[in-house]
Amino acid sequence: LEQSCYFCSSRLDSRNKHMDKVHIVLGKKSCDLDSLISALTYAYYLEKVSPPNILCLPVVNVSRREFCYHTETRFILEELNIPESLHVFRDEINLYQLNNEGKLSLTLVNSSALTSEDKSLESAIVRVIGPEEQCDGNLELLESASSLVAKELLQKAPELITRQLAHLLRGSILFQAMAMDPERITEAQEEVLSSLEKKFPELPPREDIITILREAQFHADGLRIEEAVLKDLKEVSDGVIKVAVSTVYMNLEVRRNQTRMGF
Repeated sequence: LEQSCYFCSSRLDSRNKHMDKVHIVLGKKSCDLDSLISALTYAYYLEKVSPPNILCLPVVNVSRREFCYHTETRFILEELNIPESLHVFRDEINLYQLNNEGKLSLTLVNSSALTSEDKSLESAIVRVIGPEEQCDGNLELLESASSLVAKELLQKAPELITRQLAHLLRGSILFQAMAMDPERITEAQEEVLSSLEKKFPELPPREDIITILREAQFHADGLRIEEAVLKDLKEVSDGVIKVAVSTVYMNLEVRRNQTRMGF
């Protein structure tokens, strides 16, 4: 997968304004693990099956500077030796210019809509891959985007799934389930997980992956106060007023000590 990332980013640099068509795979602005892994995987798949005159590129939907806030996402990429330098971040490519030139195709993963700032790109959307598209009304049992992408690869191009890619997809699916209820993995997700584990039986136990990812989620060492506040920032807007709510994780013992000290 890292070779594919390097190949795509090098093609972007070398072709610059001479690109014929660019197919961007874009995840949520929150840059959660599910969004990033599903975008990386689907772009990797597209790059393998698309004509050579089309550049298929996953774009991380935050600036390079903001990426440091996303500790669990960075952790799993570092764990699999996928250098951050190989990724293309939102502030490093001008999607508006590509769209104005008629070169842009856009696949959204883990989100069915663009942000208000990106409304002008709606005409470039060719596909949406996300749990909302599979929704039957039960929001608690939605499949993750990683699960949907993995299922598509298992059906259409199982030979493209390497051990590294299986590890990424499996970790993302488990992390999403952990955020909901690890005891309630959907039947569809279980089918995907079992297929990946059957293909690569040497993958680490699920419990180990969940434990590691949970620790990475709460890890904020090295972040400044501003970065810790921005790490899990959520925005809600009615179109006029925008409200931001942030979550800062800490263990119970730290909180007790702060309470004793009057914080």
